[in-house]
Amino acid sequence: MARRDLLTDSERHALFSVPDTREDLARHYILSPRDLALVAMRRGDENRLGFAVQLALMRHPGFGFTLEGSAPEHLVAFMAEQIDVPAWAFDNYALRPATASVHAREVGDALGLRGPTNADLPLLIEAGAKAAWSTDRGLPIVSGIMEVLRADGITLPSQSVIERAGIAGRARARKRTYDALLAYVSVESLAKLDATLIVDPKTGVTSLAWLREIATVPTPDNVRGLLDRLAYLCAIELPVTIGNAIHADRLRQLIREGRASSVQLIGRYTPSRRRATLAAMILDLETRLTDAVLDIADRIIGGSFTRGNNKQKRSYAETTRDVGHIMRLFDQTVAALAEAQEIGMEGFAAVDAAVGWDKLLRARGQARQIADLTAEIPLVRAADQWSRLRKFAPLFLEAIDFKAGRGSASTIAALNTLREMNRSGSRDVPPDAPMPFRKEWRTLVKAGGGKPDRRLWETGVLAHLRNKWRSGDVWVERSANYRKFDSYMLSSAEVAPIAAELKLPATADAWIADRSRELDQRLKRFAGRLAHGKVEGVVLKDGKLSVSPVRADETAAAKDIAARIDALMPRVRITELLHEVARETSFPQAFLNVRTGERHDNENALLAAILADGSNLGLARMAAASQGVTPDQLIWTRSAYIAPDNYKAALTRIINAHHALPIASVWGQGSTSSSDGQFFRSGKRGSGAGDFNAKYGVDPGFSFYTHVSDQHGPYHVTVISAATHEAPYVLDGLLHHGSGLEIETHYTDTGGATDHVFALCQMLGFRFSPRLRDFPDRRMACIQAPGQYPSLKPLLGARVKVDVIREHWDEIVRLVASLKAGTVLPSAMLRKLAAYERQNQLDLALREIGRVERTLFMLDWLESPTLRRRCQAGLNKSEQRHFLTQAICTFKQGRIADRTHEAQQFRASGLNLVIAAIVYWNSTYIADAVAHLRAIGVSVPDEFLAHTSPVGWGHIAFSGDFLWDRAAAMPIGRRSLNLGRINTAA
Repeated sequence: MARRDLLTDSERHALFSVPDTREDLARHYILSPRDLALVAMRRGDENRLGFAVQLALMRHPGFGFTLEGSAPEHLVAFMAEQIDVPAWAFDNYALRPATASVHAREVGDALGLRGPTNADLPLLIEAGAKAAWSTDRGLPIVSGIMEVLRADGITLPSQSVIERAGIAGRARARKRTYDALLAYVSVESLAKLDATLIVDPKTGVTSLAWLREIATVPTPDNVRGLLDRLAYLCAIELPVTIGNAIHADRLRQLIREGRASSVQLIGRYTPSRRRATLAAMILDLETRLTDAVLDIADRIIGGSFTRGNNKQKRSYAETTRDVGHIMRLFDQTVAALAEAQEIGMEGFAAVDAAVGWDKLLRARGQARQIADLTAEIPLVRAADQWSRLRKFAPLFLEAIDFKAGRGSASTIAALNTLREMNRSGSRDVPPDAPMPFRKEWRTLVKAGGGKPDRRLWETGVLAHLRNKWRSGDVWVERSANYRKFDSYMLSSAEVAPIAAELKLPATADAWIADRSRELDQRLKRFAGRLAHGKVEGVVLKDGKLSVSPVRADETAAAKDIAARIDALMPRVRITELLHEVARETSFPQAFLNVRTGERHDNENALLAAILADGSNLGLARMAAASQGVTPDQLIWTRSAYIAPDNYKAALTRIINAHHALPIASVWGQGSTSSSDGQFFRSGKRGSGAGDFNAKYGVDPGFSFYTHVSDQHGPYHVTVISAATHEAPYVLDGLLHHGSGLEIETHYTDTGGATDHVFALCQMLGFRFSPRLRDFPDRRMACIQAPGQYPSLKPLLGARVKVDVIREHWDEIVRLVASLKAGTVLPSAMLRKLAAYERQNQLDLALREIGRVERTLFMLDWLESPTLRRRCQAGLNKSEQRHFLTQAICTFKQGRIADRTHEAQQFRASGLNLVIAAIVYWNSTYIADAVAHLRAIGVSVPDEFLAHTSPVGWGHIAFSGDFLWDRAAAMPIGRRSLNLGRINTAA
């Protein structure tokens, strides 16, 4: 984008051009009876049509008519149709400039409009400044200027004048933002902000650079380092509320600019911009550091229990030989007693003779030790890590200001007691010290009736506190992830319109009555059909359901067509593929400079940076393997253009463009999707390498959790811990993908299915259809008495607790509306609900609703082989993507070496974007291949095409040198199909 440009070409077209579709023409240009009367007053067809066209253009876009610019033919035809004159009459009108000028004044008078003058320029700039208060984006700024001009009855000046006024207004808005943010910052605090850019002679780095180093490895030293940084930020003494003085989007923009800017670049800003940027960064850093401290403390405290548990398992494993020995003695003892009973011998004598009393006495101690080991309370082993916790806990509790409601008052009391002990140096726990944790821990802490055990008590308090801040019962106000639970929720007034939009029942009783009636009918119908053997592929045997697996319906003919299409796919390098998709979808235009909002002017460098993320090659190796880009260009691109919002916007462009392809409809309508996680091993070792999951072996790592549409488009991806449950992240992708897809049904594997997800999906308008591998072990729910379904007794679980649903219905609706509005991610709320030590009532109510929805789904699943087949097909599309992922992300053996979640998310986003580009490119050439086969007389029914897939990669070269210049210079147009292989394939 040129320096003085405010709009992109597509934005100019949208704002300043005459619309193309009939619907949009009607919206803007239908003539009213008054308009028709004005037109009829003109003499001659050419004058009437010319006047009508001028009337239309003066209203929208608002520039009026010029002979130089003429008028679009489709607009002329549309206006001619309304006044019943031939469209060619307009050609004569263009030959009479004097008449056109007179008509322009008359149209202006009729509409109450006047032309723009130089005196209007301050009005335009101020309108631009007001529109730019919340954004730097050109489209809303120019739209704001145009709205003001129309409201004041002024025709639009030239496009260039409007854009220049918008640029000036944007600059004014930025200056006002800086002034508003700093208005209540003291002179002393401003000096401290400036001091963050000064190099410390002891460390050789600036304070700002030091503050930006946010550790993620869970060690006590890192907690203390983060707390030191928090203390430094507090000493700057910025007012807590200064962020409220400017628009939230502006604050986020300043933060993004600051994150992407080097210390040297920030130092070169004007004083007001520099200080405002630093102030925004300090606010952001305080939040991020607080969350980082809590995250690491969470992992250390939780790790103490994990280590203790592992140690207990190892200790138990070491007793294997002893257990075997004791069990053999037990067997021999029982045998001796049985024989003594048969022959009438005294039991003790028989045991002593056969086994040996002394041997049994010795084994008794071993048996007691093993029994004690298996019954050991986890707190005992966790307390072995007490000295490690003490390395950071005192500072941690002093620095973090925990808040709580009445229900957690005992937790805060325990914290205050521990703080006072730390300050005074007391080693003994007061006899009346609060013990907010579970009863068995309290008994253990006071075992023997003496004074409380310091190690057990303190470890228990910290573990209890951890669970409390994870659930939101205890919160930290300056945090983003650990705020008060209710703070994430909408107000009651905001909930009502969203609940109405979602068509949620107004009361719990209405929901209960509706679901009770439907569930009762469905259970009785299923019971009858099952008893008569009319449920296809399902039988009840010995109290357990047996469901026959569905078979794929792909025919040999369909496989042959798929093979012939695959053989026709052109050979292409990944560099060429990315350039071609960039030309067709314009996805690089979504990568705006996070500081200036400008587009990248080096497409080679941008695509190389994306592929460096997606292939796991990294910037240095990408530069070494590339022709046409330099290391400096890649570093600059990464720092200024690679951002989460940009990746999301670029992916949206490709997904929407793919959805619009006619060929995409052969795989689906974009209304269903599936999601699944794919494990990636870490390239690091130690505590910062990721989490372990026995399912994936002994290596640490994390998962890329991806949503894929029925058209094969990967429309959302997020990085999650390998040890976490996938279910909380299902709704994140469904609600926040940002593309034009309208998903109605979603498939997952067992890992993505919980009763909570069933409940929320139904209430948010999605049909949730997971493949439940543990289907026979899941119990159905009923609202009516279970006795009404005697034949289903082995399949039914507990009756639904409708009283809990009724009591917490308003809270559930508030949660659902908040998720729909996007005030908080569903995964965050589901994790908080799962973190409660004792079952939370809202969590329980949501689970009861989910049990009902899951039961209805289970009945659908059992009664419909078609549903089972569709679910399998949907999940197959996710699995096909996994194979393509393995072909792309091959460097470093597919191990992700990045430690921070942000860097890992960049890897996932780059990989997903590359896959989306491949799916788009493949789809266009599959369409070409189908057209070719049909042209030469091959029968290619549409139903056969459903068995093709645009995620093939055998024709794509991923490795070798990356020749970006050559790829960019490739001729524009379609490639030839690979006709040389068609005979072989046939």
